[in-house]
Amino acid sequence: MRGSTSWRWLIKKRHFLFDGGLCGAKMNQLPFMGVVCTVMLFVIYRTTNYQYQQTEMESKLQPFYTLKETPVATTRLNSLPRGIIEERSDLELKPLWTTSSHKSQRSVRESNNLLAMPVGIKQKKNVCTIVEKFLPEKFTIVLFHYDGNMDGWSDLEWSREAVHIVAHNQTKWWFAKRFLHPAVLSIYDYIFLWDEDLGVKHFHPGRYLQIVKSEGLEISQPALDPNSTGIHHRITIRNRMKIFHKRVYDLRGSTKCSDDSEGPPCTGFVEGMAPVFSRSAWHCAWHLIQNDLVHGWGMDMKLGYCAQGDRTQKVGVVDSEYIVHQSIQTLGGQSTKKVKNREEIVKRHSVDVRSEIRRQSTVELQKFKERWELAVKEDKRWVDPFPPSPMRKLRLNRKRGYSKA
Repeated sequence: MRGSTSWRWLIKKRHFLFDGGLCGAKMNQLPFMGVVCTVMLFVIYRTTNYQYQQTEMESKLQPFYTLKETPVATTRLNSLPRGIIEERSDLELKPLWTTSSHKSQRSVRESNNLLAMPVGIKQKKNVCTIVEKFLPEKFTIVLFHYDGNMDGWSDLEWSREAVHIVAHNQTKWWFAKRFLHPAVLSIYDYIFLWDEDLGVKHFHPGRYLQIVKSEGLEISQPALDPNSTGIHHRITIRNRMKIFHKRVYDLRGSTKCSDDSEGPPCTGFVEGMAPVFSRSAWHCAWHLIQNDLVHGWGMDMKLGYCAQGDRTQKVGVVDSEYIVHQSIQTLGGQSTKKVKNREEIVKRHSVDVRSEIRRQSTVELQKFKERWELAVKEDKRWVDPFPPSPMRKLRLNRKRGYSKA
């Protein structure tokens, strides 16, 4: 009896020693496991950080895809070998077959710049004058036919070399958003997005581009002759004493421009009638164009954000190469200003077309302002590259205080 009891006691003691050994081993392994966990966390952190940096780099190298589009686009391209993917395009016409003479002709006429205009048949003569100024400088010509009449241009010799796009009663910005994607314009150094009612007697595109390049202007426009109609901002008027200017001084009216003025329309501003963009500036401006706001009102005040740097230095008006704005309104119908009997026009169209267009433009202007303010509010990571100076902030706060009162 005593033997069996002592035997059981020895067995319990051995189990106790064995379990204690395991506990001791586990206690000894805890520091080691802590080191392993720390290393694993460090590896996970570095991997995640590397993936984030790669994503940021790819978004900069391939900016034509938005964040929402990237997963879908990547999935759809996974079935293609990477080397076959062609991300860019252009608007150059290609022959159905190639001859030796055609090869030499194409090599001479290869274009690096583009002129795009909305056109109607009523402005055919003026448009032809504009195009003939640009053709000797090897520009690619794109015509947006808003009146649906493309056949009326076929008698012009250069018409066969131009790109014609037809959509009835659509604006310049509607066409630009849909057919001038940055990937399509990737080979062009400068994009002229002009209206059709501009007089170019005193304008030469070659000399204009020399000034733009030498002065590093990313967004520009030719100055307007003082005799032009439809001048809305003093900064666009030609200064006879200068080759170009980037700001204006004017203490008259509601908008006062002085040395303290830091933004549009006093500096860093061009108007929407005859803007000229560098390739990089257009890539930004295309994304600024709202798909459903087709009149573009208010957008010119924000174009300076696409200047690829300081808008007071990268945006300018060229005085030595200037144009005349004739302010002929043909989109949507005859301008009632040009017709003596206004009541007859209203009866004929049942509505005053120009008044309705202006009303819609005003509505879109307000929508654009609201979208900009909402975007700034929601994007917590965005930092305004052109923050107002303390003095301007004080003036704005005072103005807001008075308006609330």
